[in-house]
Amino acid sequence: MDNISLLKRRLTDTAKRAYSQGNYTYSSFLSMSEIAIYKTMSKELEFIKSDTFGGYPNAERQVIQFGDSTEFGYVGTYPIDVIKVEPLSAKFSQNLTHRDYLGAILNLGIERHLIGDIIIRENEAYVFCLKRISEFIIDNLDTIKHTHVKCSLSWAPLEILRPNFEELDVIAASPRIDAVVSALTNKSRSAVVELFKTGKIFVNSFSCQDHSKQLKEGDILVIRHVGKFIYDGSGNETRSGRVYVHMRKYV
Repeated sequence: MDNISLLKRRLTDTAKRAYSQGNYTYSSFLSMSEIAIYKTMSKELEFIKSDTFGGYPNAERQVIQFGDSTEFGYVGTYPIDVIKVEPLSAKFSQNLTHRDYLGAILNLGIERHLIGDIIIRENEAYVFCLKRISEFIIDNLDTIKHTHVKCSLSWAPLEILRPNFEELDVIAASPRIDAVVSALTNKSRSAVVELFKTGKIFVNSFSCQDHSKQLKEGDILVIRHVGKFIYDGSGNETRSGRVYVHMRKYV
């Protein structure tokens, strides 16, 4: 059985358990590709309501909740904790990247599906994880590369966890999504079409293979291995007929 079929079976089984037991059930953290597959399963999962959340608005990795308050009579709580990771000594800390934090966590023997997004703020990081693994991370994650760190459950306000953005104005052939992706990646039209064919492009968490799609203001565009962007519309044309496209990149 291929990975897509296995994922669909796992999600269906989790949904059926919620339906039969009358209690909320939850998936592990799913990638954008996996969330896109879940969103194609409306018919298979129509017997129960479901929703997704990653711990903060517009999280990339998310958990699915099966069931809702109208069915069960109470509000469910996503099993997500946020761990603050900070250096023991800010003076001697390194500039750590997302890969550094994630690599150190996975080196503890933790599987990727237990970990959600990691948000970095200067020399600190906020790691979203399933509740069942948070205590283990707090007790065992003490070094990242050559930096000694300490971990604690975070009660940081959402303002701290909101993403930062870099304002971008790029010149594209048109506001069509393939032209915008080409401008953002500096790739040829044929290379961009291949990104769509191989499932590397997402719009509002849905896999997008229509490279002629017109982006709408507020659309969230993800180009795998390149970045995540918000489309803020297009502006004036250049003398050659190209357009200025306004984007915000998550940083």
